[in-house]
Amino acid sequence: MSPRSTQDPGTPAPGKSVYRALPGSIWALGFVSMLMDVSSELIHSLLPVFMGTVLGASMVTIGLIEGIAEGAAALTKVFSGALSDYLGRRKFLLVLGYGLGAAAKPMFPLATSIGWVFAARCIDRIGKGIRGAPRDALVADIVPRQLRGAAYGLRQSLDTLGAFIGPLLAVVFMAWLANDIKAVLWLAVIPAMLAVAVLVFAVREPAAVPRESGARNGLTFAAARRLSLRYWLIVALGAVFTMARFSEAFLILRAQDVGLAIGYVPLIMIVMNVVYAVFAYPAGVAADSIAPRTLLVSGLGVLIAADMVLALAVSPAQAFAGAALWGLHMAFTQGLLAKLVADAAQADLRGTAFGIFNLVSGVALLLASLTAGLLWSVWGAVATFVAGAVFAALAAAGLLFYRPGSRAAMCKTGG
Repeated sequence: MSPRSTQDPGTPAPGKSVYRALPGSIWALGFVSMLMDVSSELIHSLLPVFMGTVLGASMVTIGLIEGIAEGAAALTKVFSGALSDYLGRRKFLLVLGYGLGAAAKPMFPLATSIGWVFAARCIDRIGKGIRGAPRDALVADIVPRQLRGAAYGLRQSLDTLGAFIGPLLAVVFMAWLANDIKAVLWLAVIPAMLAVAVLVFAVREPAAVPRESGARNGLTFAAARRLSLRYWLIVALGAVFTMARFSEAFLILRAQDVGLAIGYVPLIMIVMNVVYAVFAYPAGVAADSIAPRTLLVSGLGVLIAADMVLALAVSPAQAFAGAALWGLHMAFTQGLLAKLVADAAQADLRGTAFGIFNLVSGVALLLASLTAGLLWSVWGAVATFVAGAVFAALAAAGLLFYRPGSRAAMCKTGG
C-alpha cells in the first residue's frame, strides 16, 4: 500500500521479535524524543510551582499560559505537516523544531517575570509544533502498516521514559541544590542539546514520497478534500479525548494542594510517566491486533477513575494513585490515535493529516486547560477533576453507542 514499500523492513519473520524488526531510525527517533523530554519535563515538573510561588501567577494565568502554549504548538503542526508533504522531506523540519526547543530552554531560568516564561513556553511549544507532525509522519514513512502500532508505541514509550527521568532529576537536584529552582532549570539545557545531535547524526530519512498523479500537496482545500471521512471521524474523536483531559500542570498543582512538599512535587510526574512508559509499547503492539474501540473505551474508563481519585484526594498518596491512572490512560490512547491517523491518511498527505489532527486537538486542549483553570479558581480543585470525569464518561458513552454503517471509522484495524 505504501509508496515507500522499497524502504519497508517488511513483516517480521517467524520467531523474529517486533523489537528487532523495527528499523534503527525508529529507535533513534525514540531516543531523540526521550532526551528532549528529559529536558522538557525537568522544567515542566517545576514550572507550575515556579510560576505560582516565585512569580505569583494565578491558577487562571497558569491555565491560560499552558493552553495558549499548547494551542500554538498545535497550530504550527498544521503548517509544518503540510510543508513536509509539499517538500516531500521531513527531517529538516525535525531539526528546526528540536533546535528551537533546545534554544528555548535557557530562557526559563533567566525569567524574571511571567511574561518571560510565557514567551519561553511559546517558543518551546512552537518548536514542538514544527517537529510534531513531520515526525509522526516520518514514523509511518519508515515502517510498514503492520508494525505502525509497535513503532508509535516504542517511540511513545521512550518519550515517556524521558518524561520520567526529567522529574526524577528535578527531585534529586532540588534536594542537592537546596530547592534553588533556577539552578535546577539550567540543567535542562544539556539533554536538549544532545537530542539535536542524535537527530542530526542517527536518523535516516527514506526517499521522498511519490505524489498522486495531478495532486497538489500543501495546506489547501484540495489537499484536505482528499482526506477520507474515516480520517475526519478520527480527528473528531481526538478532540473529544483531549477535551476530556487537560494539561498535566494541574496534576502537579493538585499534589501541592494536598500537602506534597515543593521539593517533591516532581514525583507526581515521575509516577505518571513510569506507568505511561511501561504500558505505551505493549498498548501499541496490542493496537496492531485489537479493535481500537476496545482500547479507547478502556482508556476513557481509566481516565474517569483517575479524575475521581484526584477529585477526592486528601493526601499525597492518593494524588500519586490518580497520577498513575492518568499515565495508564495516556498509554492506552495516545499511540493508538497516532496509528489511526497514519492508517487513514494517504502516504503523501500524512504530514498534513497529522498537522490538522494536532491543530484540532490543540484547540481542544486550550479550551480544556482554560476551563480547568476557571473551575479551580471559582469552585476549587474538586470541581476541575469532576468535570473531567463527566466529559470522559460522555465520550465513553458516545463510543459505546456509536454504530457506524461499516467498519470504516474507528473500529477498523487494518486493510
